[in-house]
Amino acid sequence: MSILGLKKKQPKTFKVKVITMDAEMEFSCEVKWKGKDLFDLVCRTVGLRETWFFGLRYTVKDTYAWLKTEKRVLDQEVPKDSPITFHFLAKFFPEKVEEELVQEITQHLFFLQVKKQILDEEIFCSPEASVLLASYAVQAKYGDYDPNFHKPGFLAQDELLPKRVLMQYQMTADMWEEKITAWYAEHRGIARDEAEMEYLKIAQDLEMYGVSYFAITQNKRDTDLLLGVDAQGLHIYSPNSKLNPNKSFPWSGIRNISYSEKEFTIKPLDKKKDVFKFYSSQLRVNKLILQLCIGNHDLFMRRRKVDSIEVQQMKAQAKEEKARKKMERQILAREKQMREEAERAKEEMERRLFQLQDEARLANEALLRSEETADLLAEKAQIAEEEAKLLAHKAAEAEQERQRLEVTALKTKEEKRLMEQKMREAEQLAVKLVEQSERRLKEADHLKQDLTEAKDAERRAKQKLLEITKTTYPLIAAYSTPPAPPEASNFAYETSSSRLDFKDSDMKRLSMEIERERLEYMEKSKHLQDQLKELKSEIESLKLEEQQQQAGLYSLHGEARGYAQEPVYIPHSNRNSAYMSQMAFYEEV
Repeated sequence: MSILGLKKKQPKTFKVKVITMDAEMEFSCEVKWKGKDLFDLVCRTVGLRETWFFGLRYTVKDTYAWLKTEKRVLDQEVPKDSPITFHFLAKFFPEKVEEELVQEITQHLFFLQVKKQILDEEIFCSPEASVLLASYAVQAKYGDYDPNFHKPGFLAQDELLPKRVLMQYQMTADMWEEKITAWYAEHRGIARDEAEMEYLKIAQDLEMYGVSYFAITQNKRDTDLLLGVDAQGLHIYSPNSKLNPNKSFPWSGIRNISYSEKEFTIKPLDKKKDVFKFYSSQLRVNKLILQLCIGNHDLFMRRRKVDSIEVQQMKAQAKEEKARKKMERQILAREKQMREEAERAKEEMERRLFQLQDEARLANEALLRSEETADLLAEKAQIAEEEAKLLAHKAAEAEQERQRLEVTALKTKEEKRLMEQKMREAEQLAVKLVEQSERRLKEADHLKQDLTEAKDAERRAKQKLLEITKTTYPLIAAYSTPPAPPEASNFAYETSSSRLDFKDSDMKRLSMEIERERLEYMEKSKHLQDQLKELKSEIESLKLEEQQQQAGLYSLHGEARGYAQEPVYIPHSNRNSAYMSQMAFYEEV
């Protein structure tokens, strides 16, 4: 037997590409594989155990279909491409996601699919709900909000809101990001799986959640309608409204569903109600509708039964896994908190260390300054001691000077007393001179008056003599006596002239005596004024000397005590002012 004969014949295979919501996978499948073989391979690869919600969907012409598990893959109407492309998607949706979705991978795949349907506007969502859902999507992707890390603009590359919502309001991307971030900041502490579950819990309350729509027509009126199939039952919609159904048939109220080619018949459980019939345009669509109805009805009935052992195990494992993850999250959160506290403590210690270093540096600087200050103070103390000795010496000198000044002051007082006595004598002399001057002035005035009267009498006598001489001399010469000789007339004239000369000489002599007495008076007055001026200068020099002595005495006392004191002014008696007024009066005289 040859070696080639020992080798088994290799089976024929075909390539398959499976696209999930977050990955792409390629498989090499055998030709004889059924749909279940490929589906199980994908579920094992993904790690999915809740397989009843999912299926492999492919595109056929203008519609889609789900790969049947009981038939061979290549026997179905799959595309003839290589590789054959399938989409691994949720085929049926749970009524309550929190109770039915056990595995984390299951809820993650549902989260991604529902999110895509909302963003693609296959599920209608209000703007408010869209922002809230976007905040949970951001929490699931980025974790807790950190303003130091999540700077403005960190959501610029993420698709979080439907285009219809963005176009509905005149808001910028930054404004939408601000609104989403405000909600996102409130989700702190929520884990990724919890955020995805919160997203699904909000999404399952939307009217179009989990509904598959098909175009149908009614038999009688031939009007266009929409058929909706979901986990609750069958719903009939108007073509323009997918939110509020016109009629609903819950799974609990349906007795039978059948179709014959294009005709569908829904028989209610209540026989009194009419049978509802509708038509679909394509046989392939009718098969799809029937397939979705059967699957949703089976899940509806399954939810109302006791969970199988497999599901119970899955739920127990999921519960344990959630508890373990919760414990891990708590431990992680505690460790994170402890790390943050340790980092804060470290930062505090570093800050404290820097602070202590600064304090030590400042203390060293203060110590150096204190030492310098101590040296300066010691030097100042030495200087102060020397100054104290110097001041004590000066104080002794000041005391001696004070005693000397006191003796000088006593002498000055005696000199002042003698000077005052001289001043009184000068005042008395001045008074006498003033009285004598006034008396002489009066006598001079009397003499001047007598002189004036004498001159007037002489003038009148001369005038009268001339008049007599003119009138009497010719008559005497003519009648009574012979003419006298010339010598006689000359004698008479000389006699009268001698009388007149005698009177003139007396007047001159008197005037000379008055003038001499006036000159003597002027000389005496000048001599007295000189004496008074000399006396005044002596008094001023004594005053100046006394003030200088007093200022010197007080300055010496101030230096001895260490501070300056104001000099004490010793007032003079009022006689100095009287003396000055008298001196001014004498100068005027």
